[in-house]
Amino acid sequence: MAYKEHTGKLADLWFKLVVWREQHIKENTFLIILALVVGVVCGFAALTLKGLIHWVSGTLTEHMNLTTADWTYLIYPMIGILIVTLYVKFIVKDDISHGVTRVLNAISQKKSRLKRHNMYSSMIASSVTIGFGGSVGAEGPIVYTGAAIGSNIGQAFRLSPRVLMLLVGCGAAAGIAGIFRAPIAGMLFTIEILMIDLTGATVMPLLIASVTGATVAYVMEGYTAEFFFSQSEPFLTRKIPYAILLGVFCGFISLYFTRMMNTMETMFSKIKNRPLKIAFGGTLLALLIFLFPPLFGEGYDSINNLLDGDPSSIVDSTFLYFGRDSVWLIAGYIGLIVLTKVFATSATNGAGGVGGTFAPSLFVGAMAGFLFAYVLNNLDLGIDISNKNFALLGMAGVMAGVMHAPLMAIFLTAEMTGGYQLFLPLLIVSILSYGTIKVFEPYSIYTMRLAKRGELLTHQKDKAVLTLMKINNVIEQDFKTVNPDMSLKQMVDVIATSNRNLFPVVDKDDMLIGIVLLDDIRNIMFRADLYNKMHVHKFMTTPPAKIDIKDSMDLVMKKFDDTNAWNLPVVDDGKYVGFVSKSKIFNSYRRVLRHYTDD
Repeated sequence: MAYKEHTGKLADLWFKLVVWREQHIKENTFLIILALVVGVVCGFAALTLKGLIHWVSGTLTEHMNLTTADWTYLIYPMIGILIVTLYVKFIVKDDISHGVTRVLNAISQKKSRLKRHNMYSSMIASSVTIGFGGSVGAEGPIVYTGAAIGSNIGQAFRLSPRVLMLLVGCGAAAGIAGIFRAPIAGMLFTIEILMIDLTGATVMPLLIASVTGATVAYVMEGYTAEFFFSQSEPFLTRKIPYAILLGVFCGFISLYFTRMMNTMETMFSKIKNRPLKIAFGGTLLALLIFLFPPLFGEGYDSINNLLDGDPSSIVDSTFLYFGRDSVWLIAGYIGLIVLTKVFATSATNGAGGVGGTFAPSLFVGAMAGFLFAYVLNNLDLGIDISNKNFALLGMAGVMAGVMHAPLMAIFLTAEMTGGYQLFLPLLIVSILSYGTIKVFEPYSIYTMRLAKRGELLTHQKDKAVLTLMKINNVIEQDFKTVNPDMSLKQMVDVIATSNRNLFPVVDKDDMLIGIVLLDDIRNIMFRADLYNKMHVHKFMTTPPAKIDIKDSMDLVMKKFDDTNAWNLPVVDDGKYVGFVSKSKIFNSYRRVLRHYTDD
């Protein structure tokens, strides 16, 4: 009883604080304050996640032999996936996979509202997944965590969906900035991937949150880049053609990564037996890590080795006991790692682990860029390009292609490596990689799931507003229904009690079979001699189109455009639900547009 009274007093005090804020602090000013708070909290969340991963991984691998294949690689990943599966099923009791996609879905479909447990559940699950060797990254979970922090802080202060959307973006930006110590990239992530527009009202909160998140990381960990990179070989203009080729190469690697990831996810989704899914995914992951130890965990150590221009430590960690000095065996081994990383990542998530594709795309990019330069340098063509420079360029190229975010890829790579001297080739490789994959895949690995369902928020204002609208909010149900066996006299009686000129015709099971337009029967409705001779089924017509209640608003508007109709019936599995009018949609469109773009 005392606990309830204490909780009630806290709730009353919080309510008074919220009311006081609404009366004394303007929303725009308060948004700046909250952006700072979100940045600090998300910065510490990013550090906590990194610390948990390193602690779990360090504890487990302390006694492992990292210079050769170790049988422990076959055990740890499966144990980690099993622990996470049990945690998600019995404690979280919610699906927390595909963090970035779920943030996008929350923005477009749930008024930017994320659950409270999302502020910590992904961190716990991903730290166990990655710490035990899961071949995924921590960036997706920190985006989910940061977005949830921003959303829940905004909900606590009863802020509007427009402001919640911005706070979700602030949390995601701060999370990326904190985990990579890359403030500009954090803001660009929100703009390019979460599709939040950069306007006068959004730029300052996003920048404050992102810079604050990175500052927390710098204060706590020191002013050092995430990856160590020292440019010992300058990039000369005569090497630009090779950067162009690398950009196209990274575009096709990105296409392979994206397509194979979707194929593997589809395959795992068809396995309904949970123990079988865990066993299959865990076994596949364990075998891949045993054969290719660099696939263990995030793979950041391997990236650092490549950025140092030395692939020997990568080869030293494998079962390849012979031919380690062979150029082509090394190239083949790295090539196999590039090809198999996507299987390790999808197996980790498909089996029940929690992690993102951010780190895997960086890993594949570094490997692909290094492999590209390594092979060209050893073909006796007189080509001399820097292996480590191209490893760095490959990171940006594959990331730009997989995520369809070239600007973020450029600045993230530069910020987390300190490779600003390579800005020109970074631009070239990232843009060409993005342009190459765009020819084959219009959407990124994060957005394609939502795009297929018509739920993707984009920078196109019309489509964005239509995505935010819900068909249930524009359905009108004050239409009088008639059945096909009704006489003209009964039809006239229904017309007399209706204020509509349109009447849906339904059968005994409420299935829509046609419509009656008042204009179509105006010439016979006053002929008493036809009252008992004419029946509805003789003068009803087929509607020009039907709207399914599951249709997106974008598809609804397309049906209106194709038919030039002003009213269309809505059905649910063929059953009549109501009508949608073009004027109702326009009114709702203007209301949503004002609500979400009021700066």
